[in-house]
Amino acid sequence: MSKILITGANGQLGTELRHLLDEQGIEYSAFDSQSMDITDKATVDARFNTEQPEIVFHCAAFTAVDPAEDEKKDLNWAVNEAGTKNVAEAAQQAGATLVYISTDYVFDGTNEGEYQVDAPTNPKNEYGKAKLAGEQLVEQIMDKYYIIRTSWVFGQYGKNFVYTMLRLAKDHDRLTVVADQVGRPTWTRTLAEFMLYAVQHQIPFGLYQLSNDGSCSWYEFASEILKDQPVEVAAVTSEEYPQKAYRPRHSIMSLDKVKATGFTPISWQEALQSFLKQVD
Repeated sequence: MSKILITGANGQLGTELRHLLDEQGIEYSAFDSQSMDITDKATVDARFNTEQPEIVFHCAAFTAVDPAEDEKKDLNWAVNEAGTKNVAEAAQQAGATLVYISTDYVFDGTNEGEYQVDAPTNPKNEYGKAKLAGEQLVEQIMDKYYIIRTSWVFGQYGKNFVYTMLRLAKDHDRLTVVADQVGRPTWTRTLAEFMLYAVQHQIPFGLYQLSNDGSCSWYEFASEILKDQPVEVAAVTSEEYPQKAYRPRHSIMSLDKVKATGFTPISWQEALQSFLKQVD
């Protein structure tokens, strides 16, 4: 296997990816924000000069969507745009292949059908705008790259919707969850598997969209998470549960391009059950 470098190594996805590589006996170099601050170009260049990676899994990101609207707006752009530019330039200089993780928030969520990979983008919040800027920089800078858009990410190694629902269910008899936002949940394990699949099978470079198969509302997702818990899950509208950052109402991204490579994502229900068995 080619020499691998991972950014954001201690985040939800970076940790999942490290465990997957460990299981397969694949060596890598892994850096978190302390050992390589991607917003510091000199630090990034020095790390890349030392490591000389052939594959870069760029998992580092600022993902706090609501704070990105105001008090953390500058940090959002520093990490997701400027940091991605630093990583892409260093990866290109090293002749590496870059795998960049993006988001369904590059879309405005007004499409009734599935978003194809070439659908027009129109991000409505600061996080989506910064991640789209990162996509565009990768396309401009890199010769060899995979951009993988994902959505509704959950996994064993970080804060996410599944953990939040399980925690709240311990202290509440009734939970309210929005039912008018629809998308595809993504297990970090499935995402990490596709990231590795892409480079191992040398699928065509470009833009992909990866989540688990099937779609649901947040209410349906919560109901499935808590189906064995003694708690009522009630549906509400987005208007009844206002949030600082705009959320796309309908962000189901097509998986056709991923499936055409021979990779078959399991359903979100299967992924959720596998995950819940891990954390029981």
